[in-house]
Amino acid sequence: MSNTDSFIDEVTEEVRRDRLFAAFRKYGWIGILAVALVVGGAAWNEWQKSRAEARAEAFGDSLLDALDLGGPAERRAAIEAVPADGGQAALKALMLASDPTEDKAGTLAALDSLLADSTQPQLYRDIAALRRVLAAGSDMALAERRSLLAGIAAPGRALRVLAEEQLAYLMIEEGKKDEAIAALAALMQDQEAPSALRARAGQVITALGGTPPEVKTPGQDQG
Repeated sequence: MSNTDSFIDEVTEEVRRDRLFAAFRKYGWIGILAVALVVGGAAWNEWQKSRAEARAEAFGDSLLDALDLGGPAERRAAIEAVPADGGQAALKALMLASDPTEDKAGTLAALDSLLADSTQPQLYRDIAALRRVLAAGSDMALAERRSLLAGIAAPGRALRVLAEEQLAYLMIEEGKKDEAIAALAALMQDQEAPSALRARAGQVITALGGTPPEVKTPGQDQG
């Protein structure tokens, strides 16, 4: 019985081996294809990453070259000629708005174009809105400036404290001195406000005849 069992085991093992080889011949290409896809996918991702980096470097170099040109008109023409899409278009628009003194109309047009482009990241559009208010100044209706700034000053927005500072300045423009002092004092106590903004707020409060609040640093004893 022992020899018989051994013979049966050998036959069974042989059958299994034959079936395995047959299965490999029939389906082995799937595994090879899977490996090829994984390797090819990794290579494609690396190529795409390298291509994106090269494209970003070329875009940045082109903008820097444009900024090195002499006059505003030459700089603007060179920037406009730089190819851009996606987020690069937002950066290009902000660069086109970099000469508000020399080319106010062109600056405002570039900022308006970015503001109207809903495909761009909110941060870039908020920067454009803030710069639009600053560049336009009193040429833009006060209500329009307040409307733009109010959107940026919403909780959670990256430029919130800068927008709130400008809203306080609009209060001064309207003659609402006490409200402006209160708004600036609140900004001085805002932990998200950078030190330079707090310093500006304190100076304006003093200029308006108010008394800046005592500002405690984050590490200072709160008791």
